[in-house]
Amino acid sequence: MGKLIEIKNMTAAYGKKQVLRDVSLTVWENDFLGIIGPNGGGKTTLLKVILGLLPPKEGNIHFFDGDHEVPSIKIGYLPQISRIDKSFPISVWEVIASGLVGEKPMFRSYTSSQHRRVDEILELVGLVELAHSPIGELSGGQLQRALLGRSIVSQPKVLILDEPNTYVDKGFESRLYPLLKEINSETAIILVSHDIGTVLNMVKNIACVNETLHYHSGGDVSKSWLDEKFACPIEILGHGKFPHRVVENHEC
Repeated sequence: MGKLIEIKNMTAAYGKKQVLRDVSLTVWENDFLGIIGPNGGGKTTLLKVILGLLPPKEGNIHFFDGDHEVPSIKIGYLPQISRIDKSFPISVWEVIASGLVGEKPMFRSYTSSQHRRVDEILELVGLVELAHSPIGELSGGQLQRALLGRSIVSQPKVLILDEPNTYVDKGFESRLYPLLKEINSETAIILVSHDIGTVLNMVKNIACVNETLHYHSGGDVSKSWLDEKFACPIEILGHGKFPHRVVENHEC
């Protein structure tokens, strides 16, 4: 199994405010990496570095395709909060197809294979019946599903999901995590979530980000490991297919 992303001794800051220090992390092919950590611990900053939105102050980030280092790799991204203008006159089909713009020659139509790919994704995210509906008619959860479709339609090497269940409607929530496992058969996934129980139930590896990064191979982490890395006590209660997180009264 080859590596896709390698971060070495990375420090990140906004101006003089240091947010991450001496972070090292490797993301592997077909990895399912869960990123957890307290609010303000640097999870979003780490994503920005991976996405190229924030250059490291120190250290390096490298990308790989097979055995070769490359300048970049294709990354799909579903942000926690969408800033898309719902009054913009664009359909669900067009939102998902926009994820293929980088592969389409300028001023050319989408190819028949690209049309088929968009149709496949519409079915995958459960939006076939809304394909030609304007996005202004969508619920928040439906819009998030359309944006999930846009993030995977180009078949990226890595898919980054920032709190993906935040806006997913309840009708689709039960399908979301089996869908992610299906996507993971071909695409590495980085999942950021506050729902620690769900993360531990799904992922292959864990990274706790709290100014620095603590990596745990496998999802079978102990409560003592979580308490230590979060620097505050945590309880996890799981039931059914969707565990829930319960946090004790504490000060961080």
